[in-house]
Amino acid sequence: MSFELVELPALSRFTVDRREPLRGDVERIAQLWPKARVLTVDAHGRTLVADRASRLVDRPATEFGDGPPDTAVLLGEQDGVAHWAVPLTEDETDVKAPAGRAWFRPELTDEPQWLDLRACGALLDDTDAGLFTTAVALFHWHRSARFCAKCGGRTDSIKSGWARVCEQCGHEEYPRTDAAVICLVHDGADRALLARGAGWPEGRYSVLAGFVEAGESLEACVAREIEEEVGVVVAGIRYLGSQPWPFPRSLMVGFEAVADPAEPLRLADGEIAQAKWVSRADVRQALAEPGSVPDLLLAPGASIAYRMIQSWAAAG
Repeated sequence: MSFELVELPALSRFTVDRREPLRGDVERIAQLWPKARVLTVDAHGRTLVADRASRLVDRPATEFGDGPPDTAVLLGEQDGVAHWAVPLTEDETDVKAPAGRAWFRPELTDEPQWLDLRACGALLDDTDAGLFTTAVALFHWHRSARFCAKCGGRTDSIKSGWARVCEQCGHEEYPRTDAAVICLVHDGADRALLARGAGWPEGRYSVLAGFVEAGESLEACVAREIEEEVGVVVAGIRYLGSQPWPFPRSLMVGFEAVADPAEPLRLADGEIAQAKWVSRADVRQALAEPGSVPDLLLAPGASIAYRMIQSWAAAG
């Protein structure tokens, strides 16, 4: 029994025009700047959101000067308004990042609060989700690309934050994206194979994932990763959808595959702490009332894993 994603993954949503030609159009950028809106993102990948994390709190571009700061990145244009983002340094916000924030569930308020994509990505509308995701992805890249990969010289941001150029050799570099597969394995009927990664909280389960290796196809990666992580052979590998996951720079490519529940599970030491076959009824219950099914807390709503699990549960 195959299934389709019931909706786009939360961080795949985007409505503004990325407008690549605009990135180098100095005159047009100058014309748009007075009415532009600017998103600020702190060193922990958080921004200000309001109305119970349903809305980004951006600022008028004029607060940042007569033109975009050197560190600004152009996110896109919509209805004649350019959208930019500016990174904040460590000391520009006094709000500490919570420990274990990958699993952090904040108390949402109507007042502005600093949250990251994991916490609010699924709560924002299509436009805001796309803007925030792009900003986080670009700033992760800028922090890791300050030196040239060819000669080691310092690099400067160009093309409205969409490239960096080396001061010494002139080499240009562009934002990196690392491909990773993520796969919901099921038995073709009413059971899915879920796993808990090493270091995850007790009871937290999700689908299996892994990075694509050099010279490897996506489908081959699915088969290899699942066999390496839980020791089962899969068939019927089928593409479902994709989602950017800028932690720091992944593109998660989603698949489904079928395996035999009678096949023994062999867990990868140091990677997978637990794995088990779970019934569709239990998954539905865990989605409807988180914490109601013992030892079954599922992936958060901002991830493609959540959308895959939700879609499989709804298909039967």
